[in-house]
Amino acid sequence: MFEREITLWLGKLEVRIAHLGAGHTKGDTVVWLPSQKVLFSGDLVEYEAACYCGDAQLEQWPATLEALRALDAQKLVPGRGPALLNPADVNRGLDYTKDFVTTLLQAGREAVAQKLDLKGAMALTRKSMDPKFGHVFIYEHCLPFDVSRAYDEASGIAHPRIWTAERDKDMWAALQD
Repeated sequence: MFEREITLWLGKLEVRIAHLGAGHTKGDTVVWLPSQKVLFSGDLVEYEAACYCGDAQLEQWPATLEALRALDAQKLVPGRGPALLNPADVNRGLDYTKDFVTTLLQAGREAVAQKLDLKGAMALTRKSMDPKFGHVFIYEHCLPFDVSRAYDEASGIAHPRIWTAERDKDMWAALQD
């Protein structure tokens, strides 16, 4: 167990396992190989795929992405999407993920400000998200959970609510009405 970072040695290879901040979840952990400048980000970074945000810390996620950027990785293995094999691609992956989560949270804030229900929040979110992300892998699957979380966080619910079978049914019913 570790609080912030632990370093392991696999022979002469230094392997750092670190929590650089919340994003996809509150406890996101990355693996960093400093000698090779390779980062395994897990779902903190997605590329050409939707981010699942049902358990996210959306407001904190961009700062965590910048902490990842500060490592100056030459290669990055994201949670979804192709491996990013050069610094320009690494930055594209970080920028893509940041755009996804900030666009989502902004839509959630607008929906709350307009006092929309969840179905209205979904329609509003689609206006800004669909043109940029509607074509990517698992977008339609993730979007209802993403909108629910963005709406909750914009409403002041800082920590994600547990997804129970009942909550899942309630969300789908709210989107259908």
